[in-house]
Amino acid sequence: MYSNASLDFLEMLKNSKTKEPDTSKPKTNDSKAKEIGSNQLITVIDTETNWRDEVMSIGVALADADSFKCVDTRYYIIDPEYKVGGIYSNVINYHSKNYGDKDTRNNQTEGVSNEFKGAANISAPIGNSEIVCSRSEALNDIVQFLENNNIAKIFAYNAKFDYSHLRELSAFEWYDIMRLAAYKQYNRAITEEMPCCKTGRLKTNYGVEPITRMLSGDSRYCEVHNAIYDAVDELRIIELLGHALDQYSCARIN
Repeated sequence: MYSNASLDFLEMLKNSKTKEPDTSKPKTNDSKAKEIGSNQLITVIDTETNWRDEVMSIGVALADADSFKCVDTRYYIIDPEYKVGGIYSNVINYHSKNYGDKDTRNNQTEGVSNEFKGAANISAPIGNSEIVCSRSEALNDIVQFLENNNIAKIFAYNAKFDYSHLRELSAFEWYDIMRLAAYKQYNRAITEEMPCCKTGRLKTNYGVEPITRMLSGDSRYCEVHNAIYDAVDELRIIELLGHALDQYSCARIN
């Protein structure tokens, strides 16, 4: 889902609240973030919902705040909500053993339609298993995971949607990647020929898939609609945009 209210961007400019990271807890040994020795990390979160508009899966991608390279991931399938089913239930278990080789992934994604095989441009450290648990268990684990890595900032594409479905994470700072990706002031790939609103936002085609194609030049890219793959792909949009974190101050939503 994507907001059509072009004035939302202007409202973001008025929001300048800041929040210091919680440093009361040490980093845990289970995070690959320690491997790069970064003292500043961010996270990108994506959710998929079922037919009842309940969260059925959550993807969490941790990244270095300077390079925006993915350093660790978490993937949660929410029980019993996933059993209700949803538009993207067929890819809720989308994963394989070799994420660096698209051809290998294509051969290992049994049960996934050809529409989605090899769709994600994944080179990040995504694990080949998921955590199936209750919503409360998942959110408690995510909070612990983020706090232990001293993370204060959560990014998402069309962040209002994910934020409204994950109120348990409202204590963190939330930023909308779309606030920069969809605006010609911030996205160098948006040309003069592309129709935009007076605010600079594209009038159409500003979802994850068209924006990724635009920035990467890869016309074959397709969004998987699996929460962890999408979280990593949305992180890639941040990397491709090439803006420092302070540029996202206008994109804060809470």
